[in-house]
Amino acid sequence: MRITGYRTLATTQQWGRPVGDANGVFADGVVPVPIVIIDTDEGISGVGLGPHVDIERIFTAIDGEDPRAVTSLYDRMLRHTFKAGHAGPVFGTIGALDTALWDIKAQAAGQPLWRLLGGRDRRIPAYASGLDIALTDEELAATYQVYAEHGLRAAKVKGGLDIERDRERLCLVRDVLTEAAHGRRPGLMLDVNEAWTRKQAVRHVGELERTLDLIWIEEPVRRWDAEGLAAVTRSVRASVATGENLSGLEQYRPLIAAGAVDVVQAAAVGGVTHFLRVCALAHAFDLPVSPVGNSPIGLLHAAASVPNHLTSELQDLTPPAGVSLDLRVDEGAFLLGDSPGVGIRVDEQAIVAAAQRSSAPSVGGPHVRPERAGRRLLPELDGAAHGARFPVAPWRNNDIGPR
Repeated sequence: MRITGYRTLATTQQWGRPVGDANGVFADGVVPVPIVIIDTDEGISGVGLGPHVDIERIFTAIDGEDPRAVTSLYDRMLRHTFKAGHAGPVFGTIGALDTALWDIKAQAAGQPLWRLLGGRDRRIPAYASGLDIALTDEELAATYQVYAEHGLRAAKVKGGLDIERDRERLCLVRDVLTEAAHGRRPGLMLDVNEAWTRKQAVRHVGELERTLDLIWIEEPVRRWDAEGLAAVTRSVRASVATGENLSGLEQYRPLIAAGAVDVVQAAAVGGVTHFLRVCALAHAFDLPVSPVGNSPIGLLHAAASVPNHLTSELQDLTPPAGVSLDLRVDEGAFLLGDSPGVGIRVDEQAIVAAAQRSSAPSVGGPHVRPERAGRRLLPELDGAAHGARFPVAPWRNNDIGPR
């Protein structure tokens, strides 16, 4: 079998409500989802969800190769980008191609990827993550009520701009999940997307922990600040979760060595091979791992085969437009299907038609770091809606969505 070419598409995740984090919001709830498809001479095509930045240069590393040599091809792609670096969307492009290669390999073997990788159980524990910072209290409660109806008993709330507002919102979500679970206490996490300095993080989380029990605080300071992350995890009860924006084991290694991470995260956009290697590194230090992303289906398959998976992020309950996924959510978990491969199917005609109707992108959104991030003296009070305390982007951006 040989790789013969690739195709790229771009669809959208349509939330039907504002989504975002402490950095910004897509007010229309329309988030771009780029797609990469790899074709072979045997008629098997693989699908990866992720960017296609600089894909022409990266694809030369795998063109004409046997796609079943996935991990070797992953390293070839890294070598083809080592001069300019493989961080950011370039790493995402490699990850999307890698996921597509695993899809081909598993299809050729006639097995779902979770089985091919050695998984025994198709059930992957999940937590709810609504990208919810712009929602009113009523909207927040309604959103997590839907998650609760699918058995979700742990939730990650977006915050970081106002201690008291974060407390109110966490308590509201706690009460919704507690009622749905007939009094059983749910798990709560807070994600601030690198919005704080070290001292801000310790003060903010410390105040919340006077009345709340948090499982983890996510990305409290900048992703590369090993000393700062270690200072936070030593000063609060909650675990520190981070890693979704790291690209390569060389970025994880100093954080783990410094005792700066308690829950090791990896983004779906990084690909299956990257995730498996992160899991092995984390396992060597007895650390749990947690996949992050709206459609982390490739990582869910991989999670079934690793010994240290903790829980996986569940964002929207519906797939991107024109995309179907062979999985379902039930009793608080993803249940993977039996379709050979990763279980992603795309309707290319529907995606192209939808793209023709799309509006122009905006320069704003959760992917843009605010000018005063980490330098706010008082709570951020911009935004008219109750709970939306920052400017929101009126339209979507075509680079990368919120996490």
